[in-house]
Amino acid sequence: MWLPVSGTSVVFICFLAQLRSSYSPQEKKPAQVHILILSSWRSGSSFTGQLFSQHPDVFYLMEPAWHVWTSMYRNKAKALQMAARDLIRSVFLCDMSVFDAYMSTQRNKSDLFQWEASRALCSPPACDHFQRNHIISKTACKTLCGKYPFSKVEEACKTYSHTVIKEVRFFDLTVLYPLLIDPSLNLKIIHLVRDPRAVFHSREKTLTALMYDSNIVVGPQNNQGERGPYNVMQEICKSHIRIYTEGSQALLSFLKGRYMLVRYEDIVSDPLAKAAQIYKFAELHFTPKLQVWVYNITHGKGLGTQAFDIGSRDAVNVSQAWRKNLPFQKIAKLQNVCKDAMDLLGYRLVMSEEEQKDMALNLLFTLSLLPSPRNS
Repeated sequence: MWLPVSGTSVVFICFLAQLRSSYSPQEKKPAQVHILILSSWRSGSSFTGQLFSQHPDVFYLMEPAWHVWTSMYRNKAKALQMAARDLIRSVFLCDMSVFDAYMSTQRNKSDLFQWEASRALCSPPACDHFQRNHIISKTACKTLCGKYPFSKVEEACKTYSHTVIKEVRFFDLTVLYPLLIDPSLNLKIIHLVRDPRAVFHSREKTLTALMYDSNIVVGPQNNQGERGPYNVMQEICKSHIRIYTEGSQALLSFLKGRYMLVRYEDIVSDPLAKAAQIYKFAELHFTPKLQVWVYNITHGKGLGTQAFDIGSRDAVNVSQAWRKNLPFQKIAKLQNVCKDAMDLLGYRLVMSEEEQKDMALNLLFTLSLLPSPRNS
C-alpha cells in the first residue's frame, strides 16, 4: 500500500534535502550516538526501552515529552509535537535546562517522569548505590536513588556514548526530519510496532491510566462511550502507517541506514537474535551479561501483574494473550479500523473465532517479504 505524498510534503522534503547538502561532507558525525524509539502505548516499548536502559554505555530516558503533555494539556497531540521535538533534541544534547519550562526550578531527579526506569539515573554519577554494569530494578532504584539533585541528570548524560529516548507522543516522522539533518546529532530511529489487537487488549486493562493521553490524541469528545477506544486505536494505526511510509522513503538520503522497523512479536519469538540485531543497529556491544538478562526476562512465568513495569515473564504468552481473552466481536471492529496498518506491517486478519483460537495459525507475515510502501 503506497500513500501518495502531498505537494506540501514534496516542497518540505526538497527543502530538507537542500539544507542537508549545505553542510560540509567532511563534517564529522558527533561522537555520541542518539537513538529514538518511536512507539505507542502498550506496544512493548517499556520492555524494548529496557534493552537499552540496562546497557552500561547507554543514558536512557522514558517518555520525557510526558512533561510537555501535562503542561500543555489543552492542546491536541499534533500541536504538541514540535514542543516535544525541541525537548528531546535538548535531552539528546544533554541540556536539561529545557525542563525549566515544564517543571519547578526547585526539583530533584525524582521529579522526572519515570526516572527510575533509567539505569543511568540509578548508578554513578547520578546515584552511588549501584554500579553501571549492574542490572537494576525500578523498585530498588526508586528506594535508594530518589533524593539526588536534578543536576545529576545532565551530569550523568554527559558521561555516556549513547543517549536513548523512548517516546509514544509522535504521530509522524516528518516533524523529526530537522533532527535527522541536524549536524549536532547522530540520530537513528527505531520504530516499534505491535499487533493492534494485542495493543487494544492491553489498553482495555489500563483505560483509566491512559484516559488523559487518549483525550489529547483524539479529543475528549471522541474518547467517550463504546466507540472511544476504537477512535484512539484508529489514530494510532494511522500514525504507524505514516511513520513507516515516511521512514521507508528511498528518496530521502538522510534516512538511509537510520530507520529500523521492529515488531514486538519478532522480539519475543527470538529475543536474543532480535536484540543482537537492534544492538548492531544502535552500534552497541551485546555483552554476555545482557544476553543472560534478555533470556531470563523473556522466559519467566506468567503474564506480569503490573501494567507499566518490566519483570520476568513468558513473553510469547504475553504477546498472544489477546487470542485467548479478547471477544471476536471486538477483534472484528478493531480490524476494521486498523486493517491498512495491519496489512502494511504484516499482521494477518482473523476471519472467525475459530481462526482466533487456533494457536497453530501463524498471524505474522515474514517482515522481509512485505511489500514496500512505495510499491504496494
